[in-house]
Amino acid sequence: MQKPNISKEDILHAFQYRHACKEFDSSKKLSEQDIQFILKTANLSPSSFGMEPWHFIVLQDKELRESLKSVAWGAPLKLDTASHFILGLSMKKPMLAWDSDHVLGMMKDIRKLPEEAFKAYSGFYRQFHNEDFNLDTDKKVFDWASKQSYIALANMMTAAAMIGIDSCPIEGFHEKKTEALLQARFDIDIEKYGLSYMVAFGYRKNAAQDKVRRPLDQIVTWK
Repeated sequence: MQKPNISKEDILHAFQYRHACKEFDSSKKLSEQDIQFILKTANLSPSSFGMEPWHFIVLQDKELRESLKSVAWGAPLKLDTASHFILGLSMKKPMLAWDSDHVLGMMKDIRKLPEEAFKAYSGFYRQFHNEDFNLDTDKKVFDWASKQSYIALANMMTAAAMIGIDSCPIEGFHEKKTEALLQARFDIDIEKYGLSYMVAFGYRKNAAQDKVRRPLDQIVTWK
């Protein structure tokens, strides 16, 4: 595979360009090619043990978008104006147990590990869960999965910025009420999946403010 040749200046420009867009220009829509590109960057994101503990719902139905407003206080204006609105789900404990169908399927069917490699990898994964990270509760497993899902979120937003598309990550929602709604209206099995975040994509309506950050020497220590 050919080595990428993207300039550092272009990459930093995309990071400077990206901001949490609060309101989008509702008259402008992402092309099918662009949204598929953004989703592919999520698909190519790294995850612990390569288990891809995520699922993404691209929410375009107006009635379903409207239903989210009562439980997601941070989303209404984005739901009304974004070209594309995505729910980032993360797997819960039943999906990520060492002997679950998902984990076994990822090793055998997706990664196609030979028998000896499968046994070794399965053992490493089981030890990681039971000893290294002690993932013994539903909360711990979901938080672990969410950490990985946020990698996919960051990649989607950065990739979007690199092609001039705006985004806004959203955590402003009531967790239990939102999951109940996802079960009732979206046919999501909340025993298997929980909502980690929402993210909106589109084109900004208003100019963004200049980005303000702490100096690098305040956030980095060299030893």
